[in-house]
Parts: sequence; C-alpha cells; structure tokens
Amino acid sequence: MTARLELRDARVGYGRIDVLHDLTLVFPRGHVVALLGRNGAGKSSVLGALSGTLALRAGHVLLDGVDISRATPLARARRGITVVPDDPNVYGALTVEEHLSLFAAGRSFDAGYDAFPELRPRRAQRAATLSGGERQMLALSRLVLRSSPVILLDEVSRGLAPAAAARLYEVIAGLRTSDRTIVAVEQHRDELLAISDLVYVLRRGELQWAGLPRELAAVARG
Repeated sequence: MTARLELRDARVGYGRIDVLHDLTLVFPRGHVVALLGRNGAGKSSVLGALSGTLALRAGHVLLDGVDISRATPLARARRGITVVPDDPNVYGALTVEEHLSLFAAGRSFDAGYDAFPELRPRRAQRAATLSGGERQMLALSRLVLRSSPVILLDEVSRGLAPAAAARLYEVIAGLRTSDRTIVAVEQHRDELLAISDLVYVLRRGELQWAGLPRELAAVARG
C-alpha cells in the first residue's frame, strides 16, 4: 500500500482555537478514503490542510513523498490535487457549457455530457438557475474532464434527494483507478462506505478510529 498523500502531525486552527491536533493520516494510492465524524470533528479542515486553503500551524503535507506544506493552493492544483468544495462550487454567472469548456481547458468536453446527460439540455442555462443536484453534477464534471491523481470531495451530496445522491456516487465510483486517490467527506455515510477502501473517523480534531468499511459496520453493530 503506497502512500499518495499524507498529513503528518498536522495542527491547524482558526484564531486561537486549534481544530486539528497533531493529526497524522495516510491516503494510499488507488484508494477511496472516507473521512467521517460529527459536525466540528475537523473533516473539512483536513481537506483544507491538504489543498492548501488552510495553513498549517505545525506538521507537514506530503504528495508522493514530497513535502508540499508551503505550496499555495494553485501550486498544489498544478501538481494534481483537484478539490470539489462544499457549496458554492460552481460559478453562478457562467452557463453549463462555459463551465465544461473551462474545466476541459481547450479539449473536448463531451465526456462531461456523457457522464451527466441531464446537463445537456441545460447547456445554455446559467449555473445559478440549476437545481441543487444539477449544480453538483456540474461541479463533479470537472473530475471527468481532468485526469487528476488526487481528488478531494467535501460533502458533494449535501441536501440532495437520495436518487440524486446515488447518481453522483455512480460517477465517483467510476473515477476509481489504480493510480488515483479519492478522499471524501460526506453526510450520506452508507453510500460512501459502499465505494470506500479505507475509513477514518475523526473526533474533535483527532483520529478516533481507522479501518475497513466492513470493520466499521461490525463496530456499529457491536
């Protein structure tokens, strides 16, 4: 099991309050990793530390063994870390087609419509006027149009109906490759566990539990 992304002894916070306390997590190559915990557990802060939008007070972030702790979010994106944040995650003034063109960076964006056929009849519609599920599909289309080795997802199914959430998970499951690492924070726990290889459970900025999805299910029954 080769580490693609690592958080080592990380401490981050807001103001005088630390929200991650010397936290170490390893995200293996080719794995879908579920990051779970109650509100305030530090899940989104982990994604912020990995992506560079939240500065470390102590510790390190490693990508393929290289320390990127001081790299900007843009530099990390250029190294292959793609983030789909919690809302807002699209540009309301741009149309669906303008988004896909932007995500594809000059290449064909037909794969975006293939992954989400629901977007095709909305191609001239501005993102601000889409439904919640359609906006999330549009946000996820960047993952289909970019070959990113690391994907960070922050509650992409928040507020969606079960059918819409299931549709998003189909696409996320299809993004799995032997060389790609996907880290997902999610509220629809069961759906995420169904496609995950590894689970971390956080509590108050510390690692409470780590293991396989089936082991977590056994603990819950326990």
